[in-house]
This record gives sequence, C-alpha cells and structure tokens, in this order.
Amino acid sequence: MVLFSVNKKETSPYDGQKPGTSGLRKKVTVFKQQNYLHNFVQATFDALSVEKIKGSTIVVSGDGRYFSEEAIQIIIKMAAANGVRSVWVGQNGLLSTPAVSAVIRNRIGADGAKASGAFILTASHNPGGPNEDFGIKYNMENGGPAPEGITDKIYENTKTIKEYFTAEDLPDVDISTVGITTFGGPEGPFDVDVFDPTEDYVKLMKTIFDFGAIQKLLTSPQFTFCYDALHGVAGIYAKRIFVEELSASESSLINCIPKDDFGGSHPDPNLTYAKELVTRLGLGKQAPDSEPPEFGAAADGDADRNMILGKRFFVTPSDSVAIIAANAVEAIPYFSSGLKGVARSMPTSAALDVVAKSLNLRFFEVPTGWKFFGNLMDAGMCSVCGEESFGTGSDHIREKDGVWAVLAWLSILAYKNKDNLDGGKLVTVEDIVRNHWASYGRHYYTRYDYEIS
Repeated sequence: MVLFSVNKKETSPYDGQKPGTSGLRKKVTVFKQQNYLHNFVQATFDALSVEKIKGSTIVVSGDGRYFSEEAIQIIIKMAAANGVRSVWVGQNGLLSTPAVSAVIRNRIGADGAKASGAFILTASHNPGGPNEDFGIKYNMENGGPAPEGITDKIYENTKTIKEYFTAEDLPDVDISTVGITTFGGPEGPFDVDVFDPTEDYVKLMKTIFDFGAIQKLLTSPQFTFCYDALHGVAGIYAKRIFVEELSASESSLINCIPKDDFGGSHPDPNLTYAKELVTRLGLGKQAPDSEPPEFGAAADGDADRNMILGKRFFVTPSDSVAIIAANAVEAIPYFSSGLKGVARSMPTSAALDVVAKSLNLRFFEVPTGWKFFGNLMDAGMCSVCGEESFGTGSDHIREKDGVWAVLAWLSILAYKNKDNLDGGKLVTVEDIVRNHWASYGRHYYTRYDYEIS
C-alpha cells in the first residue's frame, strides 16, 4: 500500500471566485494559474461541516472537457489531505451532471458508504479547449447544487484563504480502468473508486420508463430517430441506452464520442449550434440529403440540457415541459400514481401554467437556478419542472436531465403509437404538439441570446 502525508501549502486569494447559479466558470487559462483551482476547492471544503468531509465519500467527475483530467488528480490529492475517506470517479473522469446527482442519491459503495457530495467539473454548454471554458461546482447530499448559504461561504473563504491542504506524494490515479485503489494516510486508508459512469444512471432510468415500449418504437420500421451528443458526455449514455438497451441502430447516433474540445464546436443544444441535427431533421437552410427522421434530440456538454425536434418541426423548451407534464401519468410508469406538482422558471412561457390549472396540479414559478426546483422536490411538492433555456427534469434527481427528457418524449410517442406500429398512421411529434395547442392553447415568447466578445 502506498503511504502519503499531508502538506500544508501557503497561498493567496484571487479576486472573482464567486460561484454563480451553476458554480465557478472561467477560461482554462484562468484555472491554470498557480493555486487557482486549489483555492476554490479548499474554500469549498472549509465551507462544509466537518461530518460532510472527515471520513466521507465524495464524487469527482465531469463532462470530460479540457483540463478535467488534471483537475481530478488535484482534487483527489486535496480530498485525501482534508480527511475524505473515499473518492468516486467515473471511468475516464466522465459523469454527466444528472448522473452525478443519481450517483449521490442512489449508489452504494463496496464498503456500504453513500456519497455526501460531489465536485462536478463542467462549464455546461460553454465551449471547451485550451483557450475556452472550464467550470467547477459542488453538489450536496441530496444530489442538487449547493444552496446559496454554502456558495456564499465558499466565496467568503476565497477572499481570505491563506493555505490549502494536499497530499503531494500521493501518485496520480489511473482513472481509465475500473477498480478501487487504496492508499494509506495519517487518518487511515483512503480509496479511489473508479466505476462505470453509466451503470447507476441506466438502472435509475429503468425504474422510470417502460423500456420495452420504447424499444418497440425504436425498432419499428415506421419510426426513425437521430440523437446528437455534440461530442459531450451524453454520448456514452446514448450508446448504452439507445443502442445497447433499446436496440436503436448505432447509425442513429451522431457526434457521440466525447471530446475535450467538443470537436471544436459549441455544445449548446439549440437551432444555432446543433447544425448537423437541425439539417438532418429538415430545419436547416439547405434541404437534407434524405428524408428526415421522425424524431431528433440533442444534448449539451454535460448532458443536462436537451433539444427536441420532430420531422421539420421544432419543439420549444416551454412547450416541451408542458407536454411532458400533460402526458406523464399515462405514458411514464414512474408517474402513474399522479404528479405532486409542476414548476417552471420565471422566464419560461405560461404553457405549463395552463396544464397545471386544467389538471388541478400545484404550480410554482421559481427564480432562475435549478436549486430552486430542488427545494420544491425535497419538500414533496414538485414532480416535473423546466426552463426555457432547454432544461427539463423531474424529482428522480436534483438536476435537469437531458437524456431523461428524450426518454420522456419517446415514452409519449410510444404510448400514442402503441396501436400504430404494425402499419397504422404514425402519431408524430408535430401531431402531439398541435393537439396540445388545440387543448391548452399556444403560448408565444421570444428569447434573445447575445454573444459578448
């Protein structure tokens, strides 16, 4: 067993390390400044209670963007020095943000331990690469983002930090191979558990959706499908779920190999950046080379956002969450006993409000930031929620979940077409949306995005 010692290192504060609603995001060149990452990680450890650190288990992984591998090794050494008992790392450092939430909430380690929190390494839909963006945020034991009380403490700590703790003689851990590596430290053994990043998430999805019904849809000659991971971490989940579990053709997947620079593109699932998918679905400026698929979807870098498309048809995020809520009880087994309530962010259209009123559901409007949905879910008051910035989710975890949203739409399509897959007329994405408008009315809103250079 390799032994390590704890080193106390002097440091000085950096300005501007205030976490936003999704953690700290800066250019890679900023994070690579001496002790910049170390300061933020130590400030986070110092903001948490002793019982959440000493002898605890934490998760450290992310979307695989540039600088992630180096950051993981830094955090592992600092976790060991701060008294953490075990660090869980997704193989190759990969875990989608929703999968991290699922792992915190559901995974049980070989020693019977559960995770008390996680460092998630992602800048979400922002570009990656040596001169692009990196990010880090901390999620709590409920699987959701740290509340403002914690992020405020982190920020205050970054302004006064004078030292951090690390284990300099702890060797880098091979995170490409599944297995547990044990080291010895001043407070006893310290483990790094590298595990399959898809296993716990897939297990959870199987408790929510009828995989048999979705498989029947995806293997029907009448139904065609295309999924674009934009070279983000969603690619490993797409292959495992859509191809290996649901028998979709691997040719249905595009850009599903994770890359640290997202293939030089912007991993933002919208009509501007998901150009290849948009063209395939017949929504581009040029006609596609072949007949568009019936259904298309895309994810962002860390797989918590989603875009839903039909053949030559775009589903707005505001309509998407309303349609999922309106059909959830019939189409998704997890919700068969009813919805506890629904919620949307303030900028999102009122499409969900009308569904809630019609179905006599509790309805909530919250500020921007997924942690506010999490508060409602922890109180047992919300089942389905969403925001106009392409985020949709439910109370199965405490993050928005792009792959979940795609499975929800496939479940609705499977339910609507359960009697049509042997030659009947297919109920399409456009049919579902237009029927929804006919029942609940159509809500219009406009979002403007400005690129600041």
